[in-house]
Amino acid sequence: MGNNLLEVKDLSVVLDGKHIIQNISFGLRSQEVLAVIGPNGAGKSALLKTITGIVKKTSGEVVFAPGVKIGYLPQRFHVDFYLPMTVKEFLRLKPDHKYSLGEVLKLVDIPEIWLNQNLATFSSGQLQKILLAWAIIDQPDILLFDEPTENVDIVSQESIYDLLHELQDALGISVIIVSHDLNVVYKYANAVLCLNEKMLCYGEPSSLTNETLSALYGDHAFFHHHHFGEHRNTNNENGETLGSPSSINSND
Repeated sequence: MGNNLLEVKDLSVVLDGKHIIQNISFGLRSQEVLAVIGPNGAGKSALLKTITGIVKKTSGEVVFAPGVKIGYLPQRFHVDFYLPMTVKEFLRLKPDHKYSLGEVLKLVDIPEIWLNQNLATFSSGQLQKILLAWAIIDQPDILLFDEPTENVDIVSQESIYDLLHELQDALGISVIIVSHDLNVVYKYANAVLCLNEKMLCYGEPSSLTNETLSALYGDHAFFHHHHFGEHRNTNNENGETLGSPSSINSND
């Protein structure tokens, strides 16, 4: 496997007679951030669920380096308003804690007063931070993050992505993140995988072109460019900042 923590080889998934993923291959290195992009129904969530074992692969391989542990944040997590469970009780449901409750609260910037509050009382953005605490409390090597800001406001989106970036640097974990936001891809990712049932591209974010994105999202997609400040993989060999596609309207 070389330096890879994870290798996916010729992975295919068929559900109810339909090809969801066809012949996907990629690797994930230590401390790498891989962004998975593509339209709705492209197989992005199915890919993460197959890596975790929630969805069974039809063919191909998902191979982890020895001892590798994964954490997973699903796309949707519904909390019933009447669920009588506090944050402390929820976090203690996770077996094999490597961090104490106090340590994990500090890592994800959660005040201790939250511990005794009912899960159902939190906003979507706050709940995502609690789920992030759940995902890292047993000290995973790889974190799978499926559309982490789908149902939260803009301010909470930026906070969650910044927090994820800080955790990735501080803990040295590798991350696979599904996102529709190309700003996130260019700002945080080392590599990008374009997925629409089949793999349409795989490489550095700076290699993305409007042609690739049009092929991925269709001719009805549109993009505009602007320059970012400091982030990963945005400088060319002359040290110049590269413009990046930052908006998608794929009507999906």
